[in-house]
Amino acid sequence: MMTKREEFFNWIVYQIYPRSFYDTNGDGIGDLNGIKEKIPHLKSLGINAVWLCPCYKSPNNDNGYDVSDYRDIMEDFGTFSDWKRLQKALKKDGIKLIMDLVFNHTSSQHKWFQEAKTSQSSPYHEYYIWRKNPPNDWKSVFGGSAWAYNESTDEYYLHSFDETQPDLNWENPKVRQEAAKIVDFWVKLGVDGFRCDVLDFISKDFKKDKMFQGPRLHEYIRELFDRDGVRDIFTVGECQADKKNTLLLCGKNRGELKTAFQFDHINLGRIDKYLPRPFSFDEIKSVLVKWQKFSQKHDLIYPLFTDNHDQPYYISRLGNDKAHRYACATAYATTFYLLRGVPFLYQGQEYGAANPYYTKIEDFRDVETKRYYAEQKKSKPRHQLMQEINYASRDNSRRPFAWTKDERTNFGFSAATPWIPCNSRAKEINLEKDLESERSVFRYFQTLLAFRKGSLAIRQGSFQDRTKRRRGCFLYERKWKRERLLIVCNFDKKQKIKLPKNRKFLFGNYPEAKEEFLPFQAAVYEL
Repeated sequence: MMTKREEFFNWIVYQIYPRSFYDTNGDGIGDLNGIKEKIPHLKSLGINAVWLCPCYKSPNNDNGYDVSDYRDIMEDFGTFSDWKRLQKALKKDGIKLIMDLVFNHTSSQHKWFQEAKTSQSSPYHEYYIWRKNPPNDWKSVFGGSAWAYNESTDEYYLHSFDETQPDLNWENPKVRQEAAKIVDFWVKLGVDGFRCDVLDFISKDFKKDKMFQGPRLHEYIRELFDRDGVRDIFTVGECQADKKNTLLLCGKNRGELKTAFQFDHINLGRIDKYLPRPFSFDEIKSVLVKWQKFSQKHDLIYPLFTDNHDQPYYISRLGNDKAHRYACATAYATTFYLLRGVPFLYQGQEYGAANPYYTKIEDFRDVETKRYYAEQKKSKPRHQLMQEINYASRDNSRRPFAWTKDERTNFGFSAATPWIPCNSRAKEINLEKDLESERSVFRYFQTLLAFRKGSLAIRQGSFQDRTKRRRGCFLYERKWKRERLLIVCNFDKKQKIKLPKNRKFLFGNYPEAKEEFLPFQAAVYEL
């Protein structure tokens, strides 16, 4: 019989950005009822868990990652009753629910901060991090100083992100108790797991001048999750973790997280967030092999992902979303989602969504993007600045889901004007058009995910790199007892790839290659 931990390898997680998924009440904003209505789509795709981006009450300065009440629902998305109906409907169809926890900071509109900022004697004052003067030159992730002045107390408070997102003081045991109560609240409602936003920021190290991964990080995480009733739920952390820290965060007997996102493959091909650099596709292979070997050696659960709400689409930034969009989308899916670990899909991936292009800053909503534009507009030509923003903005992946070809209904998302303009390529790239295509990304995802569910070699088996000295491609083997599989992914150039003679072609994103593999051709073989 499988342990609870082993069962997580059977999960296939689909991340939903509610604001951009589907609008049912005609206000141009996606909502919880929209997600409920689209459960048949999720079932048809083949996922069995949903990660819901924050839907808590929020003034929405950072699209829900600024929480003003952890026990209520954002009015834009519906009511608490809507959330309960959604959860019930997901459960009925065998789909787990993962909620997004934002515990590094709250909204400045949260009642704790509203009280804290009034007086140093407020019982909530020490819920946040205050200094008489900025003690360092820490910069906010979104740009500018990480310290903001509060006139009422004549102090500065720390905000690692936006000024409207004051950092919580995890040194205060009352804050940790509040966090535990919030976790318990949702667990009692039947939530199956949590994705933990910027979790490594909850511990600071002022002595070593580090804004994140402070000395008490692991202590705090254990205190939060290594408890009766919580210990066995699924937890995934957003942490900038190297191998050593990954072992500390996710080791089987550590009592911290079940897994943590690792961003080495995401950070390829760029000097910094807004500046690309030339890269080789072999770099992707090298990163994946490194982490597959490491996670296998230490029996870690490895999260398999290419896209999320904070990143441009992977096929646009590190692939070819024009001439080879179908092939690139399906090749990357094959490469990543048949590895050892837990797959995480992001909405839109299933029809090959790609980055849009806009010439005006008014077409963007992301607080980080707008701040960057304001900071850089005096020193950079407008066309260069817009090029950088189109390359890197978080809004790339936050555009409304394009369900249909109908422009009048904003491609099936909403009859009203959407909260953010639709993807400028939605007429060309949408789910309806994809399903009509002979080469459908969605149908390939269905095949791929169904195969994953049915294969013990994929879900539980070993990983071995079989690429050897080949360049421009990635070959690996998955094995469980007598089941042996070879996964082959060619990258951007046509080439001959020598394969074992005793192979049986199972499926791929093209018909079986006889001699040469096409650009971004992927195939799965039985050995």
